[in-house]
Amino acid sequence: MVLEGRTYVSNRLTGIKTVEFPSEGQKFTQVLEKCLIEVCKLLDIPVPMWFEKNTHEFAAFHQTIFFADQYTEDVKFDKFIIKMLES
Repeated sequence: MVLEGRTYVSNRLTGIKTVEFPSEGQKFTQVLEKCLIEVCKLLDIPVPMWFEKNTHEFAAFHQTIFFADQYTEDVKFDKFIIKMLES
């Protein structure tokens, strides 16, 4: 799986990172979680809370948006978007 993460402030791109993890022999959700954690580390941001809306968005569009209310600590961006580029 290849996952891209982007952070935005006032609709301006402020950070972009891509990670890749092999998905052979692992559940999709496990690989997605590993990719999400790694892309957050690379962008130096906390890992967001995953809500049901994120599951629906990711299943339908292979991407989802996280907003500031999905973090337990203050963040310096308005939104964080993850997008699956390859599986």
